[in-house]
Amino acid sequence: MSLDNLRDLFHEQLKDIYSAEKQLTEALPKMVKAARDKKLQDAFQHHLNITERQFERVRRLLDDMDVNPGNKKCKAMEGLIEEGTEMVKENGDATTRDVGLICAAQKVEHYEIATYGSLRTWAKMLGHTDVADILQEILDEEYEADNTLDKLAEGYLNRAAKA
Repeated sequence: MSLDNLRDLFHEQLKDIYSAEKQLTEALPKMVKAARDKKLQDAFQHHLNITERQFERVRRLLDDMDVNPGNKKCKAMEGLIEEGTEMVKENGDATTRDVGLICAAQKVEHYEIATYGSLRTWAKMLGHTDVADILQEILDEEYEADNTLDKLAEGYLNRAAKA
């Protein structure tokens, strides 16, 4: 890989987020199953459905730009998912584990927000306004997921775990 210009970096990071979304579609069902709070389960399931669509949209963007995602593996997502997997395996109070799952999920969301924000900006700079619009839609979905998790944690789960 040679990053000689912004377009090269843009393509490389699109391949990276493609891998990230693919890994996440495989990990989220485990989060759904591990969560004990019904609202948290629903939030994880909803985000799984959104993530599957995001994965397909990124795949189409790569196809439209004639960029092969290859076998690139997003190491950041791999590590974040590993943290979530460790939380799934924890014993103890179910509500406390749910709060830990929210933290792990928000780490993922913040990674995705940072990546999609950069990709959207670069797409605009490269004159790909249609691509930038799609990336903005995905970015908005990531913010929504993060806000949903905030509301669950701050609304009652954090307090319940404190008891």
